[in-house]
Amino acid sequence: MISIARLKPVLAPVIVAGLGFVLFFILISTGPKLDSRPPAPIKPLVQSQVVEMQALQLTAGAFGTVEPRSETDLVSEVSGRIVSTAQGMVTGGFFDVGEVLFEVDPSDYKIALELASAALAKAASAVNFAQKDYDRQLDLKQRQSASQALEDEALKRLQFAKAGYREAAARLEGAQRDLTRTRVVAPYQGRVRSEKIDVGQYVSKGVAVAKLYATDYAEVRLPIQDQELAYLDVTLSEQGIAETERPKVSLSANFAGEMQRWEGEIVRTEGEIDAVTRMVNLVARIKAPYQTRAGGTPLAVGLFVEAEILGRKLPGVVKLPRTALRGDSSVFLIDAEQRLRLVSVNVVRREGDWVLIGDGLSDGDRVCLSAMDDAVEGMQVRIVETLAEVSLR
Repeated sequence: MISIARLKPVLAPVIVAGLGFVLFFILISTGPKLDSRPPAPIKPLVQSQVVEMQALQLTAGAFGTVEPRSETDLVSEVSGRIVSTAQGMVTGGFFDVGEVLFEVDPSDYKIALELASAALAKAASAVNFAQKDYDRQLDLKQRQSASQALEDEALKRLQFAKAGYREAAARLEGAQRDLTRTRVVAPYQGRVRSEKIDVGQYVSKGVAVAKLYATDYAEVRLPIQDQELAYLDVTLSEQGIAETERPKVSLSANFAGEMQRWEGEIVRTEGEIDAVTRMVNLVARIKAPYQTRAGGTPLAVGLFVEAEILGRKLPGVVKLPRTALRGDSSVFLIDAEQRLRLVSVNVVRREGDWVLIGDGLSDGDRVCLSAMDDAVEGMQVRIVETLAEVSLR
């Protein structure tokens, strides 16, 4: 039989452990219980825009280089030595329409004109004499005092004299024209691109001595994607663009360290679509490019410019960031309970980071602008208030 004294060292730890388990169960049964309800969902914070439908002017952008509307090789029509040149007959010089650009020595051509005049007078005298002789032969024949052969001979001399008169008249006209051509006159208001001419220099007939271009207006060829034509009032038909319906165009360029602007209009299209780039060239015209207001800069030929072409006016559209689109033609509206509602819209145009929306929205609708991959219909959101919305309160 085991004595109680030997069991005491073994029973003491068992008793302590038992008391610990009892105390643990008492604490568990009397302690606070955890709430098993699911956590409240987190409402995403989104940006929004209140719709305000308004009329909007569509535009199309393009780039191009300023070109003269007309460029000419200046050619002397007679040969000779140059006796005078205009003040503007230098590279970069300006001239007016009808101004004498240079003059060839007219001495030889004045002599040729006098000789032609004298030859015409001789031819006229010969015709007068031949006509009288022919009339006399006709009179003699009627009185049967001359033969048919004499009459025919007189008629032949008269016809020959008349032919000589016409030849002399043509030579006189040519001599007058050559004398006139010794003074070379500007065909339009323009500027000298380059020249190789000076007083005392001999020029030959048919040799170009300068390059000129017109400055009454300049042109810019603007390549436009064929899809952009849907937003512009232009046509590729043979009738062209009516003068009263020409779209306005604003040109700009950074010149001499400052942004400069010029106004013009689209006057025509070049009619063909490039098979590779799918571009159509519109031609803008700018009147008097070198006549500027105080402080303005001339629109110089060769300048590279950016163009903004005014297109059609849309009566009721709203401009939204492209992030507002869901798919190709849907947006999320935020209702009064700040829940998302998906609606279909008509996308009128896409412009870089922006889209123009026509049908599908109304004034006062609030559109969600934030892009969310997990957004679903009915989701509740929080709205970021803008300064404008806060000021209205």
